Amino acid sequence: MGTLVTRTFRKDADWLDFDPAPSKPRFVPPAGAVDAHCHVFGPGEVFPYAPERKYTPCDAGKERLFALRDFLGFERNVIVQATCHGADNRALVDALRAAGARARGIATVRDSVGDAELQELHDAGVRGVRFNFVRRLVDPKPDAYYRRIIDRIAALGWQVVVYFEAADLEERWDFFTSLPTTVVVDHMGRPDVSKPVDGPEFQRFVRLLAEHDNIWSKVSCPERLSRLGPPGYDDVVPFAKHLVERFPERVLWGTDWPHPNMKQHMPDDGMLVDFIPRIAATAELQRKLLVDNPMRLYW
Repeated sequence: MGTLVTRTFRKDADWLDFDPAPSKPRFVPPAGAVDAHCHVFGPGEVFPYAPERKYTPCDAGKERLFALRDFLGFERNVIVQATCHGADNRALVDALRAAGARARGIATVRDSVGDAELQELHDAGVRGVRFNFVRRLVDPKPDAYYRRIIDRIAALGWQVVVYFEAADLEERWDFFTSLPTTVVVDHMGRPDVSKPVDGPEFQRFVRLLAEHDNIWSKVSCPERLSRLGPPGYDDVVPFAKHLVERFPERVLWGTDWPHPNMKQHMPDDGMLVDFIPRIAATAELQRKLLVDNPMRLYW
């Protein structure tokens, strides 16, 4: 008789799975290119999803991620701990160890984390922690909670990745600008792209980077920000292009595979790669965005 496999987790009924057969991008990334924002999910039977999670995804393990990396023409990944795994970083560490020098990680830790666990994460390739302030994904903590974590990671030289909605930047400004580490903002601070690039909301974010040279931005996730949608995500281009040209030394790009919590459509990862030359128009800007900046920050 065959072995009965019992699934421990059932993905959300409205969950959209990643595209299993993306198109081959026309744009060829420069040698050594880094996908600086992606995730692994489970598989849940091996690396259980966190009890406190606010969504249950499809499984999307390291083998699929590495196959996509090679197919799209990238050399390395920066794997960001997914909120569905909470502060259990085992799936992340497993992927990092399998990738060796070809991956780095961003973990989620609690303020009670011990030095031995932090050192284990560092040895596996973790180079920062992520603080998520998007309330539909997590329950944000008081500032003092995050400061205790920053005190713990200081000796390792780690960075802090922050994820927030554009409308929350004003409220969080003093906290973000007080952080002593390198700070990387996910997805351009999630601007409302129906508003003008030169309007007060996005220019507040531009000012954040202009006034604080320790703050970087990922110019990722047009599929998540666009109101117009695929294939071109044309309404996101001016925002990302503005940051790439204004702050060429402090921008990063990533696929966001496997695209958690997409509700309307699932992007074609090949098309996302073809978005890159529209926001980084020259070979020099492309090299900084995809190679020089992530290598300086993570390796």
